[in-house]
Amino acid sequence: MNATFRQLRLFLALADSGSVTGAARIMHVTQPTASMQLRELADSVGLPLFEVVARRVHLTDAGLELARVARAMADEWDAFGQYVDGVRGLTRGKLRVAVVSTAKYFIPRLLGTFCARFPDIEVALEVLNRDGVVRRLESNLDDLYIMSRPPANIDIRDDVFMPNPLMLVAPAGHRLAGQCGLGLDDLRAERFILREQGSGTRMATDEHFRGQKFRPDIRLELGSNEAIKQAVAGGLGLAVLSAHALGENPAQDGVVALDMAGFPIESSWHIVHRGGKRLSPVAAAFRQLLVEQAKSIQLY
Repeated sequence: MNATFRQLRLFLALADSGSVTGAARIMHVTQPTASMQLRELADSVGLPLFEVVARRVHLTDAGLELARVARAMADEWDAFGQYVDGVRGLTRGKLRVAVVSTAKYFIPRLLGTFCARFPDIEVALEVLNRDGVVRRLESNLDDLYIMSRPPANIDIRDDVFMPNPLMLVAPAGHRLAGQCGLGLDDLRAERFILREQGSGTRMATDEHFRGQKFRPDIRLELGSNEAIKQAVAGGLGLAVLSAHALGENPAQDGVVALDMAGFPIESSWHIVHRGGKRLSPVAAAFRQLLVEQAKSIQLY
């Protein structure tokens, strides 16, 4: 088989964008050129690499395997380029990070600190729900992943770098607000607004309540911390939220943290990457910054 590295890069762009047009745009070539290069690549392999269904590209089994191999080759080449840049003083390179949505409350500040130290580093940040981050981790699309509940079924390097306490919150002015020493019996008549199934916060909440043999009366399940805060402030129920989502002054959002036995639920933020992956100098530098700067983040 004869395939150029540029053709492999183009095929990766096709896999990531889902269209020939998108791949051409990423690689800064015309669509006819992209189509010709992809056709030549398929001819070289001798098998169909993709098919178009409803204007969307779907990779064949051979295409999926080629994308895996091409991504590994591209990652190794990028790592070598960043190694060279590291020898020269970490002046250039690219950092790819995927984080769960709750991490958006602190990761941008840490990225700002990192970019101030290394202004010529290009940063790509993906903010997704936990399932989206896990899918990217499975495909090894990024350098580092930030989440509170790393998957147990993937070979990963997992390091805890910061606490993520989960608070029980109620509307400001709620009958339980300001009371001390509350217990779960005080919640029997309350309705709850919880994060969606599969989120790290929801997983920790469900485990905690199961351990206490408490079954919350769930009114709503929402996929956004901000939507949950608004629903709580509107009197629709109580919620369990990360202290990072509450900020330094929850009262501004019309909510208050309750003094409840068993809360905050202990949880942690994790830095994750695929097992056996060799971090680039840029990724290693950002990982070190996360560990250093986490101590300076105030929660409540």
